[in-house]
Amino acid sequence: MNPTAPPIPESLVSALEGQFGPAHAWTLALFALFVLVTLVISIRVRRTTRGAVDYFAGGRGFSSTQNGLALTGDYLSAASFLGIAGMIALQGYDGFLYSIGFLVAWLLVLPMAQLMRNTGRFTMADLPAFRMRRMRVRLACAVSTVTVCVFYLVAQMVGAGALVAVLLGLHDGGSFLGLSADQARTGAIVLVGILMIVYVMYGGMKAATWLQIIKAILLLTVTGLLTALVLSLFSFDPRALLGAAADASGHGSAFLEPGLRLGVEVPGDPVQTAFNKLDLISLGLALVLGTVALPHILIRFYTVPDGRSARTSVNRTIVMIGAFYLMTLALGFGAAALVGSERILAADASGNTAVPLLAEEVGRLTAGPVGAAVMLALVSAVALATILAVIASLTLASSSSIAHDVFGHILMWGRPRESQEVGVARFSACLVGAVAIVLAVQAQNQNVAFLVGLAFAIAAAANLPVIVLTMFWRRFNTQGVEWGVYGGLSATLVLMALSPVVSGRTHPVTGESLSVLPAWIDIQVFPMENPALVAVPIGFACAIVGSLLSPERDSARFTELRVRSLTGWGAEQD
Repeated sequence: MNPTAPPIPESLVSALEGQFGPAHAWTLALFALFVLVTLVISIRVRRTTRGAVDYFAGGRGFSSTQNGLALTGDYLSAASFLGIAGMIALQGYDGFLYSIGFLVAWLLVLPMAQLMRNTGRFTMADLPAFRMRRMRVRLACAVSTVTVCVFYLVAQMVGAGALVAVLLGLHDGGSFLGLSADQARTGAIVLVGILMIVYVMYGGMKAATWLQIIKAILLLTVTGLLTALVLSLFSFDPRALLGAAADASGHGSAFLEPGLRLGVEVPGDPVQTAFNKLDLISLGLALVLGTVALPHILIRFYTVPDGRSARTSVNRTIVMIGAFYLMTLALGFGAAALVGSERILAADASGNTAVPLLAEEVGRLTAGPVGAAVMLALVSAVALATILAVIASLTLASSSSIAHDVFGHILMWGRPRESQEVGVARFSACLVGAVAIVLAVQAQNQNVAFLVGLAFAIAAAANLPVIVLTMFWRRFNTQGVEWGVYGGLSATLVLMALSPVVSGRTHPVTGESLSVLPAWIDIQVFPMENPALVAVPIGFACAIVGSLLSPERDSARFTELRVRSLTGWGAEQD
């Protein structure tokens, strides 16, 4: 322990020791209030959800500002709120590179939003199915959509369990109200799983959208408040904040320069240095290209009246997300300066508790023990609400694809009644939710953070080629869609399985495994942690080669798609 480090506040000590304190009571009360309000909204919107357009697209009645807030809520997951600030607190400048990648991605989303809104109805598969053999392309797109959503869902739900265990002080053993750490994690996973099923079943897209709007407002408000308090402690002088962070980090000025975590140069090993640099590029590629093809982001473009509204909503999203990621700088460097890396690492090695610890410390410095309890409760409740909102949207995206693509257009040959399609979507939400709960409970003791990166990589390698080539290549056809989706998906999964994330990485001193598999299993062949740099070109290559090897062509349909995407003409027709 650093003797110069400030003492840990009593309320946080009690949290870490598993005692029920004021911060816990405030956290549970605020989260319960959030759940109560959003449940009431879900029940109310249930009365106005009558057909497929209402359930899958929220009646297309949300304004640009509302959809911009919902997109912001969809995109800012717990990984953004807790993870990036934690990485900045521990890795300095390199942690901020994640923020840049997440923000730059929206510059690619902007030109696609209007085109997507004008050409689709409910799911990603609507786009290629307009000009190709519907059943085959819908099946391929449904497989990719469900895979991305389930990976993302499991990571978020395991994160919810881990967050609850840390907040209750159970991560190092002990008990809370008679519950062990495993039981508390399991309880949290099951609870958020049941809640997300209720939201999606009762309210569909309308409930999910209002859930995201409320969560986005809360997240931006609390983040802004915490940022203002941090800056006030440094007289609103960013140079003083950065200097204090660098001094407290133990890395000096290197903390504010690139190369501490990403793209590390290894002395005497040019090959490993090159792979580290390529890994950094691969990470950026996954973040930038994967965002535009995430299923739960894509379906939100269908909730506004027209393409112009979709583009305007993305403009507003960029402003809000840009402001948020700028604030993560203050949170991350503030945590480094005021909390210190030793205390952050002692609470959670991944740094996810940096923001709660910062809130506790800032509250104590500003308003004493009461302020510490209130700020910790605010941040913790918003973090739980963030996780809950994101998994609800993911569940809706996957259940919509199962109901609309698989049931409506494959099993029912494109002629289902709307009531049947909505009923299957509600049942699918239960099914997807149950599977995600089971997988998350089984994986709760595993480090599954890589699943988020894997979901982005699959979206970039499997979904993006289909979206781009459908829009802009006349020669693209059914076989190209299938080869692109299955080729990109398979390449990403295989490369990840053979990467150091899964096996082959051990601690240089203790020999303990730093990968998913135990140390005695080593199947690592691929040298990078992020497969996007290789998988995305494979996905595009498979799509192009598959199209060229098939005689199928439909130039008239492609021309009609181009006219529709640019003008919105016939956008409401199937």
